[in-house]
Amino acid sequence: MNVALFSDSYTPTKSGIVTVVTQLKSILEQMGHNVCVVTVGSKEERHSEEYEKEDDVFRVTSIPSPVGEDQFIGIPLRSEVIQFIREHNVDIIHSHTEFFMGHMALVVGRELNIPVIASTHTMWEDYYRYYLWMGRLIPRKVIRKIVQRIYKNFYAFINVSQKAHNYFNRSFMLPMIPSAIIPNAIDSNKFIAHTCSEDELDQLRGRLGIKKDDRVILYVGRIVEEKRLDELLEIMIRVVQKRDNAKMVFVGAGERLEKLQERVNEVNLKDKIIFTGFVDWTKLYTYYSLADIFVTVSLSEMHSMTILEALNLGVPVVCRRDTSFSDTVFPGKNGFFADRDEDMDQYLLNLIDDPVLASNMGKNALEISKNFTLEAHGKRTLAFYQAVLDNFPNKVTSEQLQKAVDEALIK
Repeated sequence: MNVALFSDSYTPTKSGIVTVVTQLKSILEQMGHNVCVVTVGSKEERHSEEYEKEDDVFRVTSIPSPVGEDQFIGIPLRSEVIQFIREHNVDIIHSHTEFFMGHMALVVGRELNIPVIASTHTMWEDYYRYYLWMGRLIPRKVIRKIVQRIYKNFYAFINVSQKAHNYFNRSFMLPMIPSAIIPNAIDSNKFIAHTCSEDELDQLRGRLGIKKDDRVILYVGRIVEEKRLDELLEIMIRVVQKRDNAKMVFVGAGERLEKLQERVNEVNLKDKIIFTGFVDWTKLYTYYSLADIFVTVSLSEMHSMTILEALNLGVPVVCRRDTSFSDTVFPGKNGFFADRDEDMDQYLLNLIDDPVLASNMGKNALEISKNFTLEAHGKRTLAFYQAVLDNFPNKVTSEQLQKAVDEALIK
């Protein structure tokens, strides 16, 4: 099968979407299929030696985005993209963006009579308030109309979680667009390949000011407002003040970092609440290995990659109850759901005080992570593609798509 992936971000930029796209390309190629990518690129990237060697990646002319660092807005020439897709004899186009490159995917699909499907990665009703100018003044129904207008032309959706499925199948959204649920995955072999020795862990403890018998709570992700990190910090202030052996580690960078650090200084807890700044993905394994508990209070996720990473390293999870976590966190088995921020404290204290409980939950987490291997993700996605190709240009149903996905791991 010849597949084209369209995305508004790609390497060397680092993000959850980039991880999803690069992993999907890798596993499909390992399974014997041909995958090309149409994406954005800075002027330097488009004229670099590395780009010249990327026969299967087409980086369109782009300008810096006003939203986020290392983000670009693609300004593709229709004729160039069509020529690239023709050269690669593409059977199906899979868009990982709703916007500029997503629109180009639809244009190319119509021109060449190729089915165009999309993955729903972002809950825009939660995100727009933080990223659009005066976003907090824009009614949700306006955002819904925009999302409807953008998404309605795709042939089918891949929803990355039950939460995404529920949202897009609401009567006021796009229940008429056929879809199936295919959860995100993690390349566990690549992630675990970056092993660390006990000496390396001791060195990390030394750099962070953590004792060997301390209980470490970990957050990994962007330090931004939509992750509700101000709320998480207040929870952790209460928790570390109640337990001398509790340390909180925030791994990541973002515009809220300085404000959070100021708050920690105010309460004089610099030795107990630690900010590492940005850590390269290849070194994250060490931080997860150091952790006893993974924590998040974000309610804007579609399907958290960092929770998958935590499970893969056998770390129990404490989070707010949200349907985006319904297939990864099972209360009492590999972590806890809190209905309110105030309820987080006791769940965290329970795991801090009971290392045996935390260890058993960690073992369960590792077992649950096997449901999200890259191989399983590749098989499910290929089954989805094949169901689309078997029916296009006629309509396919959600039942047909989900049946194909569910049966993919049985064959």
